[in-house]
Amino acid sequence: MSLNETPRADRLHVAIFGKRNTGKSSLINALTGQNISLVSDRPGTTTDPVFKAMELHPIGPVVFIDTAGFDDDDGELGLLRVEKTSEIISQTDVAVMLFEDVDFSKEKRWVQKLEAAGIPVIPVIGKADEIYGESSLAKAIKEEMEIDPIFVSALRREGMDEIKEAIEKAVPEDFKRKRILGDLVKHGELVMLVMPQDIQAPKGRLILPQVQTIRELLDNKCTTVCTTADGFIRSLKALGRAPGLIITDSQCFKEVFEHKPRESRLTSFSVLFAAYKGDIHVFAEGAAAIDNLTARSKVLIAEACTHAPLEEDIGREKIPRMLRNRFGENLQIDMTAGAKFPSDLSKYDLIIHCGACMFNRRHLLSRISEAQAAGVAITNYGITMAKLNGILDKIQMPE
Repeated sequence: MSLNETPRADRLHVAIFGKRNTGKSSLINALTGQNISLVSDRPGTTTDPVFKAMELHPIGPVVFIDTAGFDDDDGELGLLRVEKTSEIISQTDVAVMLFEDVDFSKEKRWVQKLEAAGIPVIPVIGKADEIYGESSLAKAIKEEMEIDPIFVSALRREGMDEIKEAIEKAVPEDFKRKRILGDLVKHGELVMLVMPQDIQAPKGRLILPQVQTIRELLDNKCTTVCTTADGFIRSLKALGRAPGLIITDSQCFKEVFEHKPRESRLTSFSVLFAAYKGDIHVFAEGAAAIDNLTARSKVLIAEACTHAPLEEDIGREKIPRMLRNRFGENLQIDMTAGAKFPSDLSKYDLIIHCGACMFNRRHLLSRISEAQAAGVAITNYGITMAKLNGILDKIQMPE
């Protein structure tokens, strides 16, 4: 990924919902101007959701999601397709709902699910090239949803501008104003980044949070100094003054805190992403639950990405070891990775989530909501590491 490329997780996620064979895939292809999704007259062509990242003028970087039809009744496989479509709700910033006929009871139920999740819905009537005269479907939709649907024809590329305009108007305000560093950095400030060469990072590349943070610092005209954990003290001595802010990998919190200049503020990449992707206040409050853990407690550690277990992995090795050193070897710790998330969270005493750099913000916020609904405290890797090292009240958190 180049510094000018927007990661998929930071793009506006626009999902297309509807019954089978209503033209969802054709609409995606028409909007993107590319043959992204397979189009067929046979119902159920789309199985797993299809993601396409692109630039959409005048909105900017977006991800279109082509979903399977939510009316799929083709046995167990059909149920799995519908389940996959339902899971996409947690990642959706804006929804486009395709309507087909006057009996739109299923569409109405899905609109209610989306709106209950706080997702704006754009009603669309597809295949307008096949509709002649005044549409009773449009009248019914307007009466039910109190909004005029957009007529589109993917075949003729009609209605695409109207959909783009509707998407632009529906972009959540919170999506537009979020920054990684929040209010922590001053324009032109000297900032040091302590970046261990993570074995999980692909050879020759930095991990995503580091790349994105560097880019934002450059945008703020900051003087940015990058160093490794073992070169931290040497780098400090090479500077003519103390850094205003030090951003470290959470795994080095204790060492960096013990050797940093008194006047330098300290945070971590994971803490920054706790605020950027989720709710920093909920995560900070959730860390208090660590004090209430016992040897019989159950903890869920959740990662956004999937990778093979590696030596000294922060989620699979370091945090579990620190917790068991404090609360005993019998402490039960479960692990989940990627899109999988337990349907029953009530059995856990605490959820510890990664920085979620591979999720969009909507996805992580949906997990926070699930934890709160189950009455379970949730926090994040970086905040957990600071808490276990006894320095949570001494680090900086963005608003």
